[in-house]
Amino acid sequence: MFVSLSLTSALARELTMTANNIANANTAGFKGERLTFDALLVGQGDNETEFVVSKASFLDEKQGAVTFTGNKLDVALQGKGWFSYRTAEGQVVYGRDGRFNVDTQGNLVTLNGDRVLDDGGGDITFPPDTAAIAVISKDGTISADGNGNIAKIGIFALPQLQSFERIGAGRLMPPESSKGKIEATIDTTTQVLQGAIESSNVQPVLEMTRLIDMQRAYERSNKLMDGEDDLRRKTLQKIGRPV
Repeated sequence: MFVSLSLTSALARELTMTANNIANANTAGFKGERLTFDALLVGQGDNETEFVVSKASFLDEKQGAVTFTGNKLDVALQGKGWFSYRTAEGQVVYGRDGRFNVDTQGNLVTLNGDRVLDDGGGDITFPPDTAAIAVISKDGTISADGNGNIAKIGIFALPQLQSFERIGAGRLMPPESSKGKIEATIDTTTQVLQGAIESSNVQPVLEMTRLIDMQRAYERSNKLMDGEDDLRRKTLQKIGRPV
């Protein structure tokens, strides 16, 4: 029963993770998440029992497909770098969603209102007389007609990426429990592609197939526990009967 319970617990966690991948299949720049399993041996010799444990999850860093939109404020990343955003709460987070806009104060922001940061960690703000964005170069430099170069979009490499925490909308932040602050570094190898967005790297058909397989395994594991429970109940009933 406890072996089946360990499997059921691990499968429940993976079901939740896979469902989240499917829900974000259309989220720009989203990276899928995977769970790793391992065996835990308890006891020795004939009393040795093998349990299932889910040790950790990891981020799938595979590049998502690039879709061209023609919007000058849409940018896709080609490489392993990450954009940096400042949330409304003042947190610095990272993501790959390059669907940008300019708010009423002239700040470059994401669709959910996070401010896009430059390569120095500051807000990117356009002068009031900016007429139109002209070019966003491959290194992230933004230039506008009549204003020349305005700012350079920050593209960062994230050391210890797998330890970063998800906070929704495909965004990541450094873990609070890490020893010392994890500092992002400038990424000079990733290129910016203007007029395009990077799609999620989740493949819906494969995720749905995985989800079905896990649901079946989850049901089989539950049946094993139910069978063991019924056997124990019947045993106790027979033991309790007067002879």
